[in-house]
Amino acid sequence: MQTERRSGGDPKYGHPMTDNNVVVVNKERVERRFFYHFFKRFFDILLSIIGILLLTPVFIITAILIKVDNPDGPIIYSQIRIGKNGHPFRMYKFRSMVANADKMLKGLLDQNDIEGAMFKMKSDPRVTKIGRTIRKYSIDELPQLLNVIKGDMSLVGPRPPLKREVEDYTEYDKQRLLVVPGCTGIWQVSERNKVGFHEMVKLDIKYINSSNLWLDFFILFKTIWIIFFPNSAY
Repeated sequence: MQTERRSGGDPKYGHPMTDNNVVVVNKERVERRFFYHFFKRFFDILLSIIGILLLTPVFIITAILIKVDNPDGPIIYSQIRIGKNGHPFRMYKFRSMVANADKMLKGLLDQNDIEGAMFKMKSDPRVTKIGRTIRKYSIDELPQLLNVIKGDMSLVGPRPPLKREVEDYTEYDKQRLLVVPGCTGIWQVSERNKVGFHEMVKLDIKYINSSNLWLDFFILFKTIWIIFFPNSAY
């Protein structure tokens, strides 16, 4: 699956969107924000530990339901994702698909509901019954709190892509890899799956340029709200 490469925007990045309102990461400003990065990491660890302790009953109930609904395969699914500066890491999720979901993907790529270097399918046949529920309420993402404690991820940031997706990135798209990826982000609390890949990249880059602790807390608050009142997640 190849990303469409259209002309327009900053010639250095070859931005694939049709408009010319190109948003570029101010890399120097992002890298020198030492106090923000220090406190962001502090709150990442603190809130993740609190979250795991408070959500332990949810972890246990979800694990039981996954095994009852689909006994084959593990409860926790791990997958290699691409993090900051292109470094790979193993990301954890509650398993929401059948055990051989990765092998089935190739035959479904032509049914992608989103244009660009990302795969989303509303009626994905690989998703289990309980999987649809935990995806709708973002419960499947909770094990990523362990990734946050490890330092692979932050609570807030661009979502970490797959290697095959990054292979289709333009130089413009790769700017979203300049920061630590997040469990939630501006895309998740907006229109989510109604927003296409190129719009998602633009939102991520705007977030990277304007990120601050207040914005991070606002996104976390909206994420908690969406867990109880889901948007277009699938």
